[in-house]
Amino acid sequence: MRMRRTDLFVPALVLALATSGAAAGEGEGAGAQLAVTLHVEQVGYPAREPMLAELPDGTLFITGYAGAVHAESTGEPQTVPRLWKSTDRGAHWTSVNVGTERDGAVGNSDVDLAVARDGTLYLVTMGYDRKAGEGTHVAVGVSGDAGSTWRWTMLSKQRLDDRPWVAVEPNGTAHVIWNDGAGVQHALSRDRGASWSRPQRVHPEGGSSHLAAGPRGELAVRVVPLSASGRMYSEHADLVAVSTDGGATWRDRAVPGRRTWAPVEGTTPRWVEPVAWDAAGDLYLLWTEASRVWLARSRDQGASWASWVIAEAGGDDLAYFPYLVARGAGDLAASWFSGAGEQLRFHACAVRVGGAGSRPRVACSSPLTADSWAPSALPDSLARARSPAGEYVPVALLTDGELAVASPIQDAQAARYGFSFWRFRIPAGGRP
Repeated sequence: MRMRRTDLFVPALVLALATSGAAAGEGEGAGAQLAVTLHVEQVGYPAREPMLAELPDGTLFITGYAGAVHAESTGEPQTVPRLWKSTDRGAHWTSVNVGTERDGAVGNSDVDLAVARDGTLYLVTMGYDRKAGEGTHVAVGVSGDAGSTWRWTMLSKQRLDDRPWVAVEPNGTAHVIWNDGAGVQHALSRDRGASWSRPQRVHPEGGSSHLAAGPRGELAVRVVPLSASGRMYSEHADLVAVSTDGGATWRDRAVPGRRTWAPVEGTTPRWVEPVAWDAAGDLYLLWTEASRVWLARSRDQGASWASWVIAEAGGDDLAYFPYLVARGAGDLAASWFSGAGEQLRFHACAVRVGGAGSRPRVACSSPLTADSWAPSALPDSLARARSPAGEYVPVALLTDGELAVASPIQDAQAARYGFSFWRFRIPAGGRP
């Protein structure tokens, strides 16, 4: 968790996004669109910066956190992580009891979900002291029975703990990373969360921007300059750390493209810059720079990269806060935000990357609007402004072939909190 710069971010221009990425010359995928097949709102309790996961049997889970807006408006600070479950493809959602503070289920900020092949569900969360403006701990909960019972472990209780992520190898080994102002930490469990290793350093400086596990136990950690809830900046910590031995050793890999991470007015807002491994062992990186959305693929574990623009707009328009997942070989789902104020939108896309020399095929949704708001940044203003309510919207490629998104509902003025769940049909040829 960090100071919520996103609630104050108001760029001057809006990204006019080509929904198929045709401006980047995406070839045979140009013109295809994702069709909405379901849009459901779950209102009641906040789910800021949500995360989405699916069990092998199709059961869906969404988590999120309350944030300062809800605590200040209701006087009900969040202390226990929130989780929702759907057994009917997302049409209906019920709250899941993840335990109590006494059980170790303590967290009021950033969250992540991951699922093992055997259906074991992992929920990682952190604590954040809003008065001090810094993190307090990282905890992970594990359920082997679709959320009915939970085992919680406190992985760290260090001042400045921040932005945890969880990922699971095909062999069931679970990995959690986070940062604490002195680099990126890593812990693992080989026994479905019954025990966890002592934390070890992935990198001696920088922030934990994202984590992904590959088909043969490969791990990738996106290390970025910002860390410790935005309190620290390490200029040279801008890389992907790759492990091919389950996190025992790490190799730093340079990232493609050019970025500005320093919080300078007018630059692209950044926090999460996602990585993903596909079933073939290829590593992907998604990022934005000004008006362009970039995708890169490495077929040699980050030693070299091929890059493409998958969406583009001219002028000073901005695209920001991307997210990425992979399923199958070359089969990806991506999301990002564009615009601000009444024009703030998010975008969801299915991306198919073929063999060497071929451009990605991209099929996107129409620009979508999240029902999330924050007080206006203008002095003495009673108005509100649209807000991303976090630094990404999660996407998932579901077992039934559709694409799913969870977007936040955050409206203190109307006392509306929760999330929207979206399903999209991917057009023929959009997936293998």
